[in-house]
Amino acid sequence: MAYAKALEKAGILSKTELEKILSGLEKVSEEWAKGAFVVTQTDEDIHTANERRLKELIGDVAGKLHTGRSRNDQVVTDLKLFMKNSLSVISTHLLQLIKTLVERAAIEIDVILPGYTHLQKAQPIRWSQFLLSHAVALSRDCERLAETKKRINVLPLGSGALAGNPLEIDRELLRSELDFASISLNSMDAVSERDFVVEFLSVATLLMIHLSKMAEDLIIYSTSEFSFVTLSDAYSTGSSLMPQKKNPDSLELIRSKAGRVFGRLAAILMVLKGLPSTYNKDLQEDKEAVFDVVDTLNAVLQVATGVISTLQVNKENMEKALSTEMLSTDLALYLVRKGMPFRQAHIASGKAVHLAESKGMTISNLSLDNLKSISPLFGSDVSQVFNVVSSVEQHTAPGGTAKSSVTAQIEQLRDLLKRLKEQA
Repeated sequence: MAYAKALEKAGILSKTELEKILSGLEKVSEEWAKGAFVVTQTDEDIHTANERRLKELIGDVAGKLHTGRSRNDQVVTDLKLFMKNSLSVISTHLLQLIKTLVERAAIEIDVILPGYTHLQKAQPIRWSQFLLSHAVALSRDCERLAETKKRINVLPLGSGALAGNPLEIDRELLRSELDFASISLNSMDAVSERDFVVEFLSVATLLMIHLSKMAEDLIIYSTSEFSFVTLSDAYSTGSSLMPQKKNPDSLELIRSKAGRVFGRLAAILMVLKGLPSTYNKDLQEDKEAVFDVVDTLNAVLQVATGVISTLQVNKENMEKALSTEMLSTDLALYLVRKGMPFRQAHIASGKAVHLAESKGMTISNLSLDNLKSISPLFGSDVSQVFNVVSSVEQHTAPGGTAKSSVTAQIEQLRDLLKRLKEQA
C-alpha cells in the first residue's frame, strides 16, 4: 500500500488507480487476517500470491503495483517489518523477567547463603545478590536488542533488484509510510545484507547463554543435596519410574534451547560467508532461522519468568549450609585492619584453618591463645569476625553484597528498567 502511494506520486498510477489498488489490498489483508486467503499451486511465493489475488479482485490494474519493485527489496523489507515488531515483543518479555528478579531481590534481601567459585563454598552472600547478578546480565541483553533494532530500522524498499529504482520513487515517502528511521544507502548492499539477522541471532544466543547459566544454578540449588530452592509443581514433572523425584524440566529445557539458538546463528553465518554480491536464493534460509529463534525466545522468557516468580526459597537450608570456614577471608581482613599486609594476613588465616582442622574443630572455636600463637595482632574482638551478617555487611563498596549496596543495585536496575521500557 505504501509502494502504491509512491507510484501515484511518481505519476505511474492515477488517483483512481491508486484508490482501486488500495481498496483491493485492504480486502487481501482482511482475507489473510481471517484465514480465508487461498494459496494456489501456481503461486510462486507470497508476493506473487498477493498480486494474483489482487488481480482477481480489481483486474489488470493490479499488474502496475510491481512497477520498479523486486522481490529482492520486498522480501528484506518484509523481514525487517516482522523483526521490528518481534523484537518489541521479546523485549517486553525480557523486561518482565528482569523486573521479576529485581522485585524478588527486594523482598528477600535478608536471606543469606553461600556464594560459590569453582562450585566450592567461597563467601557468604545475599540471595538478592545472586538474583541481581542474573538481572544485570539480562539487562545487557535488553540493551543489545535495542541496539539491534536501530540497525533493523533502515528501509531497503526502493532498491529494486540490485541497481536501484528507475522511476524516481520517493523513498522518503516509503520510509515515513512504513515507519522506518532512515533509508538504505546502497541498493546492492540493501538487497543482500543480512547483518541485522546475524546480529539478532548473536544477541539471542548470548541471551540464551545467560538464561542457560541461570537455569543451571537453579537446577543445582534445587537438588536434594542443596535444597536451597524448590520449584513450583507447575514448572516440574515427576519421574515416570521413581515416585520420589521432582525433575526441573522447565529449567533443563531452557538450558537445552541455548544450543538450538546458537545452531541457527552458526547456520546463517555459513550461508553468508561464501555468497557473491547482491541477492542469491541461499538467503531464503534467514526466515526459518529468525522465525524459530523468535518463537523460542518468546516461549523461554515466559517460562523463565514463571519459574522465578513461583520459586520457593528454603532459607533454613541456605543458612545451614553456611560455615565458619567461609569466613577465613574475613579473618585475614581482620589482620589487615590491624595493619598487617594482606599477603601475610592471608598466610596467617590459612594457618588458623590448618590449626582448626588438626584439632578437629571450626576456626571460630579456636581459643584466643591459639590465634595469638599465629599472630600477636589477634585480640578479643576477633570473635566479631565469625558472624555471617557482619561478613556480608562489610562489602559496602558499590556492587557489593552489603544491604546498602544491594539496595542501591535494586534502585539502579529499577531506573534502567524504566529507560529500557521506553526503547522496547
